[in-house]
Amino acid sequence: MVTDAATAAGRSIERTRRLGGARIGADWRNVGFVLPFLIVYVLLLVWPLIDGIWISLQKFDMFDGTGTYAGLANYKRLFADKIFLGAVWNTVLFVLMTVPAFVVVGLILALALNRPTRAAAALRATFFATSVLSVTIVTIVWKMVYLPDRGLLTNVLGVFGQAPIPILSDPNLALPGIAAATVWWGIGLPMMLFLAALQQIPRELYEAAALDSAGRWRSFRHITLPSIRRTVVLVAVVEIVYQFQLFGQSYLLTRGGPNNASRPIVQFIYEQGFRNWDLGYAAAASEVLFGLMLIAAMAQYLLTRRRAEG
Repeated sequence: MVTDAATAAGRSIERTRRLGGARIGADWRNVGFVLPFLIVYVLLLVWPLIDGIWISLQKFDMFDGTGTYAGLANYKRLFADKIFLGAVWNTVLFVLMTVPAFVVVGLILALALNRPTRAAAALRATFFATSVLSVTIVTIVWKMVYLPDRGLLTNVLGVFGQAPIPILSDPNLALPGIAAATVWWGIGLPMMLFLAALQQIPRELYEAAALDSAGRWRSFRHITLPSIRRTVVLVAVVEIVYQFQLFGQSYLLTRGGPNNASRPIVQFIYEQGFRNWDLGYAAAASEVLFGLMLIAAMAQYLLTRRRAEG
């Protein structure tokens, strides 16, 4: 009996080893599925990030591709540069103007067009169509809107007896004007994301609320908003990342003026890197931009998550 027990124990140990080896082999095969993506991710995202940090610590000569280690000198220059600090403020202000507008307006449009009618489908297509336009076409359209002598806005104001407003040449109005054009251009994506989320909510919840005599506002607060909270977070984080990268609209509409009133960080990076050929300085500015984007996105995510848990 002792011999039989020992034999059975030996078989059990051998079986466990075999299963363990099979499990390890399966795990390595799973790694093989994600390895191509991992390689592309490292080559296109991780490595450029590390390389950019290294370049930001150098006085880099772009012509021969060599650099001299300068430590934090580029960062010290940045935070003493009034033009850069102004670009940071312009970018943060632009994000504060556009991101809430994308969330609120996108949700309102989604609620209004979440209907199985031809008119709603046509309007959804119309609003989404602006998202596929290039930045050049968008800026041409909005330049015609903002023309102070014969633009669309001037004609509308003239109907009410108001004087033309030179939006793009006014330091106080240039950035809000660019923000309005950007919201018009990109509102299609938030609207479609909210529409997809709204259509996942079971209709039975609204029918039960109607039986309890709940009005539209109450149903919206207690059914719709809790059901699409994750989509709200997604839209906010995605738009924060997008809008911190403002460049084309401001460059084509105002060239960053008047008097640097609408110059964003990306334009500052472009000018320093490809006009002044100061690549280390431009890389330092790009790392600051990356840090701002990361902080803003994480703050929005954590704030929304805390509210959801509370």
